[in-house]
Amino acid sequence: MWKIIRAFVSVLLSFEMLFTGLINGVSFNTVEMPKVEAGEYGRYVDPFIGTGGIPWTCGMLSPAATVPFGAVRLGPDTSFVGGAYIFKTNTSGYYYEHGHIKGFSHSRLSGTGAEDYSNFRVIPVSGGNAPAVMPYSHRKETASPGYYAVYLPTVGCLAEMTSDTHTGVHRYSFYDSSDARLYIDVTSGAAKSESYEGYVEYNEETGIISGGCVLSGQFSGRFDGLPVYFAAVTDMPVVSYEIKPDKTDCGIDLNFGNLKNESVEMKVGISYVSAENALLNLREETENSKFDDIREKAAEAWEERLSSIKISADSETKTEFYTALYHNMIMPTDFTDVNGEYLGFDKKTHTADGYTYRTDMSLWDTCRTTHPLYTLIAEEIQVDCLKSLVNMAQQGVGVLPRWPMGAGYTGSMFGDAANIVIAESYLKGITDFDAHAALEFMKYTSDNAVEKDGRNFVEEYNKYGYIPQDTEGVNKSVSRTLEYAWADAAIASLAKALGKNDDAEKYAEKSMYYKNVFDPETKYFRARNADGSFVWNFSPYITEFYDAVMIKKFADCYCEGSARHWRWSALHDIDGMIELFGSNDYFVSELEDFMGDASLTRAAIDPGHGFWVGNQHDIHTPYLFSNAGRPDLTQKWVRWTLDNRFSTDINGIDGNDDGGTTSAWYVFSSMGFYPLAGSDKYWIGSPCVDESEIKLSNGNTLKITAKNQNDKNVYVSSVTLNGEKLEGCYITHSQLTGGGELVFEMSEEPNK
Repeated sequence: MWKIIRAFVSVLLSFEMLFTGLINGVSFNTVEMPKVEAGEYGRYVDPFIGTGGIPWTCGMLSPAATVPFGAVRLGPDTSFVGGAYIFKTNTSGYYYEHGHIKGFSHSRLSGTGAEDYSNFRVIPVSGGNAPAVMPYSHRKETASPGYYAVYLPTVGCLAEMTSDTHTGVHRYSFYDSSDARLYIDVTSGAAKSESYEGYVEYNEETGIISGGCVLSGQFSGRFDGLPVYFAAVTDMPVVSYEIKPDKTDCGIDLNFGNLKNESVEMKVGISYVSAENALLNLREETENSKFDDIREKAAEAWEERLSSIKISADSETKTEFYTALYHNMIMPTDFTDVNGEYLGFDKKTHTADGYTYRTDMSLWDTCRTTHPLYTLIAEEIQVDCLKSLVNMAQQGVGVLPRWPMGAGYTGSMFGDAANIVIAESYLKGITDFDAHAALEFMKYTSDNAVEKDGRNFVEEYNKYGYIPQDTEGVNKSVSRTLEYAWADAAIASLAKALGKNDDAEKYAEKSMYYKNVFDPETKYFRARNADGSFVWNFSPYITEFYDAVMIKKFADCYCEGSARHWRWSALHDIDGMIELFGSNDYFVSELEDFMGDASLTRAAIDPGHGFWVGNQHDIHTPYLFSNAGRPDLTQKWVRWTLDNRFSTDINGIDGNDDGGTTSAWYVFSSMGFYPLAGSDKYWIGSPCVDESEIKLSNGNTLKITAKNQNDKNVYVSSVTLNGEKLEGCYITHSQLTGGGELVFEMSEEPNK
């Protein structure tokens, strides 16, 4: 049904494109789109992968032009006909199934379900008033790393975008336009977000346009708004301009007169400190450079990052791999202006000394895969994140954030995922941050009730050793208990590494609280009341998503899933968790059933109650077979997931990407190993690429060879590192970063 609807809409849009193109005196079909100019690795990146499909289970990604970890992500904000808003269809600003573009904004979150940013939307206009929406066709749209372009037939204009770290660069080629104009919507926002305190100024002597507003989106509205500023210049003189001074609907209309086959370039610098800093960013990054210069610079920046891993594989696999690697380098955001200044959680201006302050971290997700990837190939980014997290706690309310966005706590998700990121980094030898301060923040949140970004129901958790389901106002009681225990294990690990043995013992004991919600009869983690009884309304097959339409709740004690999804969630004590099942054989049989119940289709309307790689809390489950003595089943299901849950289609990511989390699963798994989050260990899996060469952060190189690897030879006969055979299911971080060659001998038959 979805494909039929999509095909019907596509036909209607094609007629609309043709008709509107003719109206503007330009044949739609004769408009030539610019050729993709990408390097050896960037040519395999398809920014449209993960931008479409079923809204709540698709990647939620955008083809916006950006540089690695930049502050600007300049691209289209789309909508349905008439600008109609439909819940959660374009949280990144863009949704492939939309047929209209509202304009081109400079900021967005990547792969999340949160509607925020979309600042300073630029709308090209040809005569008349600025349109509410502009139809477009994917046949006249293209993108590559650092570049996006689309033809707008109702305007008779080719819109192109590229960027530097804090500067978005536009080029609008008008074919035959009277009163060719650019309208800057100063108070734009994502979806139904609202911006206020908007202002804009035009300096007739210098031609500089500047302004700002306070953004109040789904996340930024939770910390009293995010101030954001811009400064812009054009390469063509403005014939006339008109300012719309409304503080909640502010903008400026720039008129360039009648243009025929002429282009207007506009540079827009962004800052969260001041308009002066926005102009400084613009000048430092792009002064004396034209659009094509900046596009080339952006492409080179991507080549440098993407070349950190070189693989030998077929073209389709390379496209999946390098697109996934690309998606891991969009967030976290560089929040530091070129002069070192940034806006802190205390809403004061600070200076980053010797590092880059970064924000927009989807930690509950990225702690599992994305940050472990940085520890291997982008350690400087990881160090920036660690220092930034500590600064956020120091400049905020004394706790580490769960999901920092912009300059504030969003309170999104639960648990203390920052603990996992920090402890794991330290265990891997990344110590260039204040680990002692971090430990104190971690301990405080575990032991005390904190209103902002603290642990909900922490007093009950510490009293009972779990969160009782009959606590007033409780939700996600089981999921919270499991996540708090995991976070306490991270405290214990860091404390032990720092020589704080008493703390290590205390929090190691608390980390075992997860066992208190395990029901030995059903062999599931279940909700309990304060008197110790398990709640009666239990079904392992009912997810929280079904609960939304049910009178009696069956899964409100779980987050984004069911008891089956959360059955495998003691990552800090896997052997102990398996023991709760009674035997390895029973654990394996139940896990095999769970994997076998995965949805038959990728990014399905209803992912069901089986394995779903796009659901972060069970993203690791294929690897658990190895801990129970069945590495062959890990190999089988890892390869099944790689083959069936990723593709080069617009819905080629099985769930929200959440800052690169799902994409990082692909990057790791395709090379043959996968991080055990919170530790210095990696599971050994089953590579689907013939060769990988990783340029490690410490300067060493690790070559990975999968001998005889193909679609049938998915099983691993043996693994050697520098000639020595590896035993067990793990390889350590120090072994990997030592460099050398990791060799997989692949076979069609399992080696049990």
